[in-house]
Amino acid sequence: MQALVYRRSVPRFLASRVAARWWPRHFWGGLAPLRLEEIERPCPAGWIRLKVRLCGICGSDLRLVRGEESFLMEPYASFPAVLGHECVAEVLEAPAGGGWKPGARVVVEPLLPCAVRGLPPCRFCAAGAYNLCENFTAGDLAPGPVGGYHSEAGGGFAEFLCVHPGQLVAVPDAVPDETAVLADSLASALQPALDHFPADGETTAIYGAGIVAQHLVRALRALGSKARLVVVARHAFQKQLALAGGADNALLNPSRRELGEAVGARFLPTTLGGGNLEGGAAQVFDCVGSTGSIRESLLLLRGRGKLVLAGTAGTIGPLDVSSLWFRELTVVGANCYSFSPWNDGRRRTYERAIEMLQNGYPAEGLLTHVFPLGAYRQAFKAAMDKRRFRSMKVALDPRRAG
Repeated sequence: MQALVYRRSVPRFLASRVAARWWPRHFWGGLAPLRLEEIERPCPAGWIRLKVRLCGICGSDLRLVRGEESFLMEPYASFPAVLGHECVAEVLEAPAGGGWKPGARVVVEPLLPCAVRGLPPCRFCAAGAYNLCENFTAGDLAPGPVGGYHSEAGGGFAEFLCVHPGQLVAVPDAVPDETAVLADSLASALQPALDHFPADGETTAIYGAGIVAQHLVRALRALGSKARLVVVARHAFQKQLALAGGADNALLNPSRRELGEAVGARFLPTTLGGGNLEGGAAQVFDCVGSTGSIRESLLLLRGRGKLVLAGTAGTIGPLDVSSLWFRELTVVGANCYSFSPWNDGRRRTYERAIEMLQNGYPAEGLLTHVFPLGAYRQAFKAAMDKRRFRSMKVALDPRRAG
């Protein structure tokens, strides 16, 4: 089968890292250790073989090929890996008695916790928080928490892949592939939205206006939130999408004074450092994960406010954290998805994402580009250069020639 394979190469990783600092919106296809190859990968016993229909490009895929992943994450991946973990597929072959039949359309929840690794549940898996599994480097599989960064659990940038039955979620007939491919990014926003649901009437800022931020706005509104939502966008098309999704206000590259006005804070001039803010938002979802976004997010918060790191930051530059102690702020991470509160119990967030996509979720304008697998360089270029291509979610279709 054809597959997009990432091979471990420290020199190419570091070279891509340097190039990305100078040309952050350019994809250096000849530099990254990423190639379209013809490979064979047998299914582990008891796993299900799928034919890929669509697979979205995630921000974590972009960070990897740009050499921007944290060095500390190295133990949580195994190579060579077929990339891609936002996958819509159909069942080709399944073990008898497992409940899955050929032709069924599915999305793949890509996490590889204890249950997938043939291990008894760790304390987090037993509690339903399998996104925090303590055995991502143990068990029957090679190290890695997510399929798509894994030498055995292949990704969706390929014609076929094999998955554990527990990773599958059925796609209803009413949900087209082009909507179902948004399930992973929606689940990534839905989990922090449910875990840190804002109080009605309070101001919540969403820093960034990429796909996760767009889902946060839409998910909060779909869940009935009456919080005042303020979005910070980099590009005009992102601003318009945020307003269409339910944001009360969307700012385009605002100054700090403008940020303060939008969240109800007072601007306090400083001789150096660009000024401070007093008062402000009760909560901020940082969906960028950069030095600048974290700095501004901390300043946007009122006393005892909460910063939710929905963007997966790695190394950041010098950061003034005076607001953190001065205002007794809380900073919390958000990692993928697992279970979330549901009535008097709990339910898989991935299943809830598919259900929302089935029931009138405003997905228009979120999937902006679909490329053949063979045109992966153009796809990565479009995903990286949002200003030029006006891209939101970019996907690859292995069924299309190109």
